[in-house]
Amino acid sequence: MKENGRKQGAASPCAACKLLRRRCAQDCVFAPYFPADEPQKFASVHKVFGASNVNKMLQDLPEHQRGDAVSSMVYEANARVRDPVYGCVGAISSLQQQIDTLQAQLALAQAEVVHLRMRQYSSIPGTASNSPENALPPSNHSHSQSTKSLFNMDMEVDHTNMEESLWSC
Repeated sequence: MKENGRKQGAASPCAACKLLRRRCAQDCVFAPYFPADEPQKFASVHKVFGASNVNKMLQDLPEHQRGDAVSSMVYEANARVRDPVYGCVGAISSLQQQIDTLQAQLALAQAEVVHLRMRQYSSIPGTASNSPENALPPSNHSHSQSTKSLFNMDMEVDHTNMEESLWSC
């Protein structure tokens, strides 16, 4: 069994104490968050923030928030190691640029669809009194539950994929 990042009955120090070459006390603040089998996790946090600062941050937080704080520090430290100047902000900025580019491409594609539908509408004889929605083939109406106007296309962003991309940096 593991308790506080160490095997019960064994004197195996947590990754933080192992890196700092000190004895790992029973009440070690690092042990629950930096287990011995994940040494790189503390190494990157220590390199960016320093052990003393991490210790102070963890002790200033209630225990129920420490896990999230460690996750944030690990993420920021890994981003800072990859990009020493911008860190997480560089990754976020890159993702925002990708979103902007994809939204512009989507808007162009939607405009092209509208243009093609209007061309199709104008080429159908006897449709002068019909609306553009009626110019669509009947099969399109049967597959969709609600028909949107050709000019009422909203852009939507899938925030779940964006968040997964952000965390995979």
